[in-house]
Amino acid sequence: MGKRVALVLAGCGVFDGSEIHEASAALVHLSRGGAEVKIFAPNIEQRDVVNHLKRSPTEEKRNVLVESARLARGNIQDLAELKASEFDAVIFPGGFGVAKNLCSWAVDGKNCTVNEHVNSTLQAFHSAKKPIGLCCIAPVLAARVFPGCEVTIGQDKNVDGRFPDAETASAIAELGCKHVCKNVNESHVDKANKIVTTCAFMCKAPLHEIFDGVGTMVQEVLKLA
Repeated sequence: MGKRVALVLAGCGVFDGSEIHEASAALVHLSRGGAEVKIFAPNIEQRDVVNHLKRSPTEEKRNVLVESARLARGNIQDLAELKASEFDAVIFPGGFGVAKNLCSWAVDGKNCTVNEHVNSTLQAFHSAKKPIGLCCIAPVLAARVFPGCEVTIGQDKNVDGRFPDAETASAIAELGCKHVCKNVNESHVDKANKIVTTCAFMCKAPLHEIFDGVGTMVQEVLKLA
């Protein structure tokens, strides 16, 4: 029987929700790995709505659960209904929605607050010793919730201009966590905490390399499950 995996979204679109390519990559690799997937998102208002053509905020109001339903093809549940006991693992794709809607990292950095249902979900899987997979900026959720854990957001220096957000690694270290440098097609496994992370679009890389990196994260999560 395949592993049961919960996938948590933060909206639809890189600048104000979940990064679509990362979410799709995770779903493809989970499907290939024979996993049974259910998708969740918090039923809350987005922090902002961005015009992705102009890359500028608009006056619109949108709901994270409703927008995430676009990616889930309508088959989605309120994150408040997620029960860790019904799953073997949980995965969070990245995108600015993670830093805006699932927590306040985009505004508050390392002093951010984490959405109550996101926090309780992470705590529940961690307490049950079930694996947690995180892409892109999503590893900051683990850094905020689990001091002392190990994660990667790629590199801690802007190597060849490919890691423009490398300073995030310093903020993670300031939270008392260990940042481990990895290439875009790799993931890091914190065996003690069963947390698997990959940098994805935190690196400026060809899409297939990001896809492969997400694949290594999914594979490691399924192994731990």
